[in-house]
Amino acid sequence: QQSLMQQPNDPESLIYLNNAEIGNNPALTIAVSVPIGSNPNVAQEILRGVAQAQHEVNQQGGLDGKSLRVQIANDDNAPELARKVADTLVGNQDILAVVGHNASNASLAAAPVYKQGGLVMVTPTSIANLLSNFGSYIFRAVPNLRSTVAPLAAYMVEQQQLKTIAICYDSLSPDNVSFRDEFVAALVRLGGQQADTICDFASPGFNPTLVMDAIRTGEAEAILLASHIDRINQVIALAQANQQSLPLYRSTTLYTMQTLQQGGADINGLVLPVPWFPMEPFAGNAQQLWGGEVNWRTASAYDATKALIAGLQQNSSRDGLQAVLRDPNFSAVGASSKVQFLATGDRVSEIVLVKAVVNQRGHRFSRLEP
Repeated sequence: QQSLMQQPNDPESLIYLNNAEIGNNPALTIAVSVPIGSNPNVAQEILRGVAQAQHEVNQQGGLDGKSLRVQIANDDNAPELARKVADTLVGNQDILAVVGHNASNASLAAAPVYKQGGLVMVTPTSIANLLSNFGSYIFRAVPNLRSTVAPLAAYMVEQQQLKTIAICYDSLSPDNVSFRDEFVAALVRLGGQQADTICDFASPGFNPTLVMDAIRTGEAEAILLASHIDRINQVIALAQANQQSLPLYRSTTLYTMQTLQQGGADINGLVLPVPWFPMEPFAGNAQQLWGGEVNWRTASAYDATKALIAGLQQNSSRDGLQAVLRDPNFSAVGASSKVQFLATGDRVSEIVLVKAVVNQRGHRFSRLEP
């Protein structure tokens, strides 16, 4: 309580307070795995969603008289560490489900462990195609990539009349490889094409100035940027080298305050797709609880936790929870829409396009109206 008085927007402290208030009373336990060491800002965004859902259900009397307990794990977005975390959580029979992981490479490393161990995993943020149809215990609180990139590609080609797009991606990041592949497919279907320029953020010799020189000498009319969440600095460097000469578009991953604050005027006007944009009443409740706005990661983590809460209310065993979530008639009340899963484990959801607005009044993302 004293810690939260000093830092009211700290979700870790709220989770520990919620857990402490349970004491020895009956409780159901889930875990959340986030990159606390490698990306604490993203970790806090996810933890806020989990903490808010836990706080709400416990304040309302819990799940049939049982409170929700949350254990926090750190995986650093690192595949090997994520695998070890998964091993530990599967071995702890008190853990009934897991919210996680963040980066797709971490989720892909952990998913086989959860699948083999029969423990439900709901990732709030991993978008790699390889996670679709991964197994009956693997779910996502975000939609599949095809439905994510389609609105972005349509906006670029049909509304902005952009046909030739340079694509900069991260070859070591499965979610960004998937994002590039799905975007190119959507682009071609609409009559567009990918520019010949090679741009890989994972390249040891990546040089933003040389890359931009190559893009400018080609026929690219715009640039699509897709980087790993822990390598946003390279995206910012490329945007700075671009000097606003070509319009920028980005993957869902880059919806962060770091992008806005470090990118400044160089990223003003960039457009990207997100699975959620602030809507009431969730946005207002979050504002009151955390003292500020939250983003789509918080909403997706909230939705993942709400789905687990709704499932555990029907069946509080590991196998029973999995069966409930797999039922095509299952749904839970989420941040702005119902949480439902396809047979693939993907979320049934719609995509919103947003743009970066950087001016004298501040830095923010704004919904792009049709």
